[in-house]
Amino acid sequence: SVVKGEVGSSTMPQKVNPIDFENAEGNLGLANALFEQYIRKLPVSRLQRDLSDSTVRRSFGEALGHTLIAWQSVVKGLNRVEGHAPSLKATLESHWEIVAEGAQTILRSANIPSAYQQLKSLTRGKKITAKSYRKWVNELDEVEESIKYRLLALSPQTYLGLAEEIAERVLKSEEK
Repeated sequence: SVVKGEVGSSTMPQKVNPIDFENAEGNLGLANALFEQYIRKLPVSRLQRDLSDSTVRRSFGEALGHTLIAWQSVVKGLNRVEGHAPSLKATLESHWEIVAEGAQTILRSANIPSAYQQLKSLTRGKKITAKSYRKWVNELDEVEESIKYRLLALSPQTYLGLAEEIAERVLKSEEK
């Protein structure tokens, strides 16, 4: 989202810079550099009285601080992300292969032994349309009409699997 007074790109006036994600990247880079130094330094002691370990250990807070700031920036950035509903809907509608998991589950519950293979042949690496999916369902000879009805009721908009339930759980856990 656009924040009033925030500087965008110096050459692309239409661009909304992902400043929070860029800040997160920078802070994680610094934290990782420190953690890598700890990995190289701390397991090795040159001499019995090597006191450099204590200097290194004093910077643990700095590494963890950069990590905390980074994740706070990621959350801030994610809170600014907005989906463009018409584009998302169009993309979803053009990818009927999404329903393959649900269709396979319905077929397996009807004791169709080749359910996985059939859906794999139909969808793997392919873009499926509503028309081609419905044609495939209607050509299933070994499937009862009630099962075909359930298969035809699937669509990218209606087949959510457990996504809705999982999202609700995540939201509830974040509210605590």
